[in-house]
Amino acid sequence: MVAVGVLLLDQLTKSWALSVLDDRSIDLVWTLRLHLTFNTGAAFSRGSGLGPFIAIAAVVVTIVLMRTSRLSTSVLISVTMGMVVGGALGNLVDRVFRTACPMNPCSDEGRFLGGAVVDFIDFQWWPVFNVADIGVVVGAILLAFLSSREPLESA
Repeated sequence: MVAVGVLLLDQLTKSWALSVLDDRSIDLVWTLRLHLTFNTGAAFSRGSGLGPFIAIAAVVVTIVLMRTSRLSTSVLISVTMGMVVGGALGNLVDRVFRTACPMNPCSDEGRFLGGAVVDFIDFQWWPVFNVADIGVVVGAILLAFLSSREPLESA
C-alpha cells in the first residue's frame, strides 16, 4: 500500500508540475522553488543515455524488494521497502510513458525505455528532484538504518 501511495503521489505531482510549471517557476522559501526539468539520465541528471539501464535496474530492485519484504517481520522495514519500490516505479513509469520532453528535445527519445523523468523540486544548489526520488532516498536510508538494527528474519 505504501508503494502504491508513493507512486500515486509522485504521478499526481508530476502531472501538476507539467500543467502549471511549463512556462514559469514558483519561488517558495529561501532557495526552494518549483521548476520543471526533464532527466533522461541517471541520478542528479548525470549520465544522459543511461536511462534504459537505470530503468532495468529499477525493475530488478523492485522485484528483489518485493520478494524480500515478505521475509520481514517489521512493519517499519516493510514501509521503507514500499517507499523505495513506489519511488522506483514512479520514475520507471516516466521512462516508459514520457517519450518526449515538451520544453526541449530528449536525446534518448525513441529508444527503449528512453523517456524523461519529470523533476520539479529545485533548491537551486542541489540537483532537481521529484517525489519518487524522495521515496527512494528516504526509504533507502531508513531501510539501511532499520536493517542494521532489525535484520530480516525468515518467516
